Amino acid sequence: MENNPSQLISRDNGSEEPTRPVTVPLPGSDAYDELPQFPKRSVLPFRRTIRRQELRQIVPLAETTIYEMERRGEFPRRFNLTPRCVVWDLAEVEAWIEERKQTPRSGISKPDVHLRKARPVRASSHEE
Repeated sequence: MENNPSQLISRDNGSEEPTRPVTVPLPGSDAYDELPQFPKRSVLPFRRTIRRQELRQIVPLAETTIYEMERRGEFPRRFNLTPRCVVWDLAEVEAWIEERKQTPRSGISKPDVHLRKARPVRASSHEE
């Protein structure tokens, strides 16, 4: 079956709905491990790279945030395959996500809203 947006899926109750686009399985799932680009027993180690568009689907951060984190050494560095092709190592990005999942949230503090330049909070208003 081709992935054609004009095709309709027929439900048991007789209604029809448009088909959904095909999505890539999540890393770590059985379906992800069964993808053909991930051979289980290969002679050479296989490292998959991803381009900016796929990175943005995996890591929902703004490009400028990713660039700043790279600059500070807090995010995997991109590298050039060619002068016009920038990629990230998928294994490094997945390891970064796992590391972030394991990091406790207790050390995160909220910004002081009284120091804001735009829409400062007056001292008389109630504290959050």
